[in-house]
Amino acid sequence: MFLTDAQLERYARHIVLKEIGGPGQKKLLKSRVLVVGAGGLGAPCLMYLAAAGVGTIGVIDADTVSLSNLQRQIVHDTENVGMLKVESAAKSLARINPDVHVIAHREKLTAENAEVIIRDYDIVADGCDNFETRFIVNDACHNVKRTLVSGAVGSFGGQLSTFKSYELDDEGVPYPNYRDLVPDAPPAGMMPACEEAGVLGALTGVIGSMMALEAIKEIVGAGTGLAGRLLIFDALDMRMRTIRLRHDPANPLSGEKTSALT
Repeated sequence: MFLTDAQLERYARHIVLKEIGGPGQKKLLKSRVLVVGAGGLGAPCLMYLAAAGVGTIGVIDADTVSLSNLQRQIVHDTENVGMLKVESAAKSLARINPDVHVIAHREKLTAENAEVIIRDYDIVADGCDNFETRFIVNDACHNVKRTLVSGAVGSFGGQLSTFKSYELDDEGVPYPNYRDLVPDAPPAGMMPACEEAGVLGALTGVIGSMMALEAIKEIVGAGTGLAGRLLIFDALDMRMRTIRLRHDPANPLSGEKTSALT
C-alpha cells in the first residue's frame, strides 16, 4: 500500500510521529472501527477517527437528530435536525475526509444482530447511553474477540476503559470486561437519563475524543492502552485518575462458572 501525495500531506503530522509514522498511518487506513451511537460521545469520536484516516468507520444508531442534541453532538448541525443520525454523521465525515468509507447501520444494536455486525470490524467504540446496550456490546465483543473501547459520562464526570477479555494480561489472567466493572444494571430510575440530569456538552467532547485516541493507539500499537484500567475524569475539579480493574472469577460472561450468556 502506497500513500498518495495528498495523503502524505493530510497525515503529515501523524507520519512524523515515531510512534505512528508511515506504517502506522497505513494501518489506520486499512482498519475498520464501529462506533456505537452517534450522540454526545460518538460524535467527537467519529470526527477524530475520520480525521485520523481510519479507512472504514461504521456507525450504528436508530435515532434522529433533534435540536436538543446540538449542544453536545457536534457531528450534527442545525440543518440536519430530523435526519437519521447515521446519515447526518456520514455527511459530516465525508466533508472531513474523503478517504474514509462510512457504513451507516440504520438500526438498533440488539442481542440478535450484535455479533453479526461487530465481527466485521477490528475495534468497537461504544458511546451508547444505556446499560442494556452496553452489556450487549460487551458480550458480543468478548464472544467474537474484538477490542472494545468504552466511554461514559454523567453530568460533570466521565470514565473510559478498554476491554479485551479474550486476551490474557502479563500475569496470565484474562483482562476484565465491562461486566467486571458493572456486574448488573442499576435498578430502573436509579440512574437519571441525560434529559433529566443534564450533561455538560464539552465533557462529552473530552471523553469522546479520548475514545478515538484509545482506538487509534490500539490500531497502531502506540503507548499503553487502558485494558485492565479505568480512567475517571472530574470536569468540575479538573482532576483525572486511573484505577486498576481486575477480572472477577465469578464474572457471568468470562468467569470460571460461565452462564448461558456465552
